[in-house]
Amino acid sequence: MTHVRYTQQALSRYNLPRLKRIAAELGVTPTADKRAADTWINAIITHQSTQTHKVTDNQALAQAELDHFIADQAQAIAPEPLTIVEISFDHHEYYADDKLVASITYDDNHLTQRWVVVVNNKEVFRANTPMRCDRFICTHYKDGSLPVQEKEATPPTTENRIMAHIFNECQNYGFEILNDGIYNNNGVKLGQVGCTDGNWWVILGCSGQQQYSNSVYDAVRSLSMVDTLPHAEPTNCEELLDRPFEMLTALDWELLREYAPVAESRELVAA
Repeated sequence: MTHVRYTQQALSRYNLPRLKRIAAELGVTPTADKRAADTWINAIITHQSTQTHKVTDNQALAQAELDHFIADQAQAIAPEPLTIVEISFDHHEYYADDKLVASITYDDNHLTQRWVVVVNNKEVFRANTPMRCDRFICTHYKDGSLPVQEKEATPPTTENRIMAHIFNECQNYGFEILNDGIYNNNGVKLGQVGCTDGNWWVILGCSGQQQYSNSVYDAVRSLSMVDTLPHAEPTNCEELLDRPFEMLTALDWELLREYAPVAESRELVAA
């Protein structure tokens, strides 16, 4: 029930019987001299002030409970932040924790919109830039409208996923993966490719030297550039310097780059 609020000035204009009726309506019973009008006025004003504080406190409590409820709901439905894994320059996978959400691939056969969002091996969106595909995935994943990726029967381990990426890239070049490395179709070892702590690396030929690579695509592509024509192994780097440029392999050039600073330092010491 809502009661009219009375001011001190308004109450002072009422006679004693009227003040008693107002007090009765509000449920107020003064404890001082009930024959004085001021006693009833003060009791009414005090009662109204107390009720105002109670209403304010109740409103504050209700608002706090509402804010807490909204925060809990937002936390409950907020999706996990997505992690982007770069498989190659034209293949990116989006994960929530360890669950695949979607992927972006490149369609070279399309004239304008070559970047494709794929969920469950099906195209769900296409655009002319990867940034628009990224925005599509993040926006629709956040509002829950992105198609749900079907659960894999046997979730792949990280190691299996890495090997799958290497295998797919090697297939593009016709390479064969054996236990000790990657070989071309002539049975010549090209090197090794791997991923450690999320960083791709490549070992060219039998050099044993591990080099950083931007992606599995770049790592396997570098193997395709290895010159595998048979040639006599040089006894030292001085012999490489006597060879024609067109006979030098990628590994030969790598040895020469490593040898140049050493040779220069020897010349300075001799001088």
